[in-house]
Parts: sequence; structure tokens; C-alpha cells
Amino acid sequence: MWLGRGVAQQVVASGLRCIVSNQDKWYLHYLDTTWQEFYMNEPLTNITNSKQQKLVIGGEVCMWGEYIDGSDIEQTIWPRAAAAAERLWTPYDKLAKDASEVTGRLAYFRCLLNQRGVAAAPLSGPGRVAPFEPGSCYVQ
Repeated sequence: MWLGRGVAQQVVASGLRCIVSNQDKWYLHYLDTTWQEFYMNEPLTNITNSKQQKLVIGGEVCMWGEYIDGSDIEQTIWPRAAAAAERLWTPYDKLAKDASEVTGRLAYFRCLLNQRGVAAAPLSGPGRVAPFEPGSCYVQ
């Protein structure tokens, strides 16, 4: 059931644990949302009580299937899902304050995915875009 905004706040205020599914920036089929926006999206927005924050046990990115098919699913998922994952598992005090600080790690991860046959999209634009330059595993 679609519940809309502010549900995580209500759930943790009731004392229940939750997994954040943030509709603001973590929908993969919104192709104009960049990996930087995935990384900088705060899953604890408006949950300021530290006890309630501890009830948020994880997060997820989502995608509606009518916007993709087998030819573009990997480019739609990667590297933006990786940016959200790093955001979720990095302790708050260790998060990069600027998404550009994680570019090297994500570029390297994308390269590893490509080497393993996963068609991850380039970091140089929003969701499914053609690369601006031939890719390599070199991180500057």
C-alpha cells in the first residue's frame, strides 16, 4: 500500500522499527536523479529524537518496473544504488559532507561491476546515460 511522505516518522514515533524507503530521492526510475542526490539524501530527515533514530534499521531504493526492461535495468540501478548503500552503512559522523568526496570510490566500484559484466552507468550524468569517454579503472 502506498502511504506517502512522513511514514517513517510516524512509525518510529510509535516505537516501532522501520526500513526507510525514501520517496524523495531513492526511486531509481527517476532518471534525472543523480548518484550525488542518492548519496546526499538523509534517511533520518525529520527524525530528530536519538531513540527514534535507532529504530530506523535500514533503507532501500525502489524502482517501478514499467520504466525499464532487460536492456537497461543494470544501468538504471548502478551506480546510484551503490551511492545510497554507502550512505546507509556509513556512520553519520564519517559521512562525506560533499558527494564529490566519494566519486573515486564509486568510479572504482563501477569499474569492478563493468569488469564482472554488469553494465553500470557512468558517474557523469543522471540515470542511464551514454559515457562521455571510454571507461577505465583508473581513479584520479
